[in-house]
Amino acid sequence: MAARKATRKKSAPANPESDAPPPAEPAGDRAEGEGIDAPGRRRLPPMLRVAWYSLNQAFRRRIHHLNVTPDQFTILRWLTECDPEWPTQRELGSMMASDPNTITSLLRRMEKAGFVERQPHETDKRANRIKITPPGRRAYAKARQIAVDLQTEVLAALPESKRDEFFALLEVIADSCRGALVNSGNREG
Repeated sequence: MAARKATRKKSAPANPESDAPPPAEPAGDRAEGEGIDAPGRRRLPPMLRVAWYSLNQAFRRRIHHLNVTPDQFTILRWLTECDPEWPTQRELGSMMASDPNTITSLLRRMEKAGFVERQPHETDKRANRIKITPPGRRAYAKARQIAVDLQTEVLAALPESKRDEFFALLEVIADSCRGALVNSGNREG
């Protein structure tokens, strides 16, 4: 691993002030293994992973004293924004891009903490609507300020004039990733 790191080319740092994209390599001039996934190039999955993991862990550490996790905060945010049209457990799973088992476990812990309560769906007897409670609102309000401060800190790496463009481009990538997921079905191997 150390030898591989030593030979890895370092990408030139991005210049957020420049509107020019980095120079593209002509497709025909690339040797095998030097394409979009070449070791010396910036690669989408590792960059997204580092960004998500680092942001998630920084937030986790900053809200630990509130006894709220980043996933619980996200659910509390969705519930606050949906008020009073409380979503069902399935709708929350879709909003969070999480599987049903993860949402069930998360909601069970949040219910035990007094942050949420389940209420029977008015027409579908198999479904429950998830409602935020007053303690959940208080926990959300405290954690939200920490989230806003963290986002402000992280986005300070970009000039203010580039932030809307960054979010627009990130949204395009997120939509494309969702499309790839849908197009993948349940393929294995």
